Amino acid sequence: MHEGPRLRSLEQRHAVLERQIGEEDARPKPDETMLTRLKLEKLRLKEEIERLRRSD
Repeated sequence: MHEGPRLRSLEQRHAVLERQIGEEDARPKPDETMLTRLKLEKLRLKEEIERLRRSD
């Protein structure tokens, strides 16, 4: 399982993005461009996490 540290790193980054999305979304006037960018990055990470889990 050589992907373990990589998987953990991706999961941690995913959690950070989740928090950032929540914080931005909670603002009175969220920056929609930033939200879109964060959500796309979160989706990319989720896909990579799933790919790594399938390969183990």
